Amino acid sequence: MSTVEVLRRLRLFLLALSAMLFVGTILELALVNHTEDSIQWLAFVLAGVGLLVTLIVLARRGPGTVSLLRWCMLVVIVGSVFGIYEHVSNNIAFEKEIQPNATLSRLLWKGVAGANPLLAPGTLAVAGLLSLAGTYKYSISGLPDYQD
Repeated sequence: MSTVEVLRRLRLFLLALSAMLFVGTILELALVNHTEDSIQWLAFVLAGVGLLVTLIVLARRGPGTVSLLRWCMLVVIVGSVFGIYEHVSNNIAFEKEIQPNATLSRLLWKGVAGANPLLAPGTLAVAGLLSLAGTYKYSISGLPDYQD
């Protein structure tokens, strides 16, 4: 098998894995009823956009779709970091409410180990990074660095 074929298959695997993570995220969000506040719907939107753009690139890879994917994945990753911040800050706020005199170290510990999971929003970042990796070294100038 040629290196070009290996690279093509690896790209396909990374993009398919990313799509599966986006689908899994949407299902998990629905199952845990992640719909109480309007801000919680942002995770559905980010996962949906990530899935849609990844499927578009899987179906029709070209300079335009790859460029769109890269920009969308950057937005998904920034949204993921925002979700991590939201989870940590909500955990700290809850701990302050039940223990108003809690020490800073206790608040920080509960921030990362509280009821809202710290790594759950990070799944979107992982899926975004996988999609970006699936288009690594893909030239969007119209002159591909490899035969696809």
